[in-house]
Amino acid sequence: MIKIPIESLDRSIIFSIIEEFVLREGTDYGAYEVNFQSKIDEIYRKLESDEYSISYDESTESCTIIANVSLDKYCN
Repeated sequence: MIKIPIESLDRSIIFSIIEEFVLREGTDYGAYEVNFQSKIDEIYRKLESDEYSISYDESTESCTIIANVSLDKYCN
């Protein structure tokens, strides 16, 4: 996996990746329902605060969002 700095991506690309991630991850957000926009906003805040990162997997040729704690195990 390769970590992609969000500063290197256009804002529209970042939000497309976030939307795809939120849709793929489903609705397991705890004891109460969280609306789609709130989920997107939360992920974006975590990307900006460097808690999460966008990563690219060369084997699947796809991007995902992953917690930096986990990403450190996989990045070259």
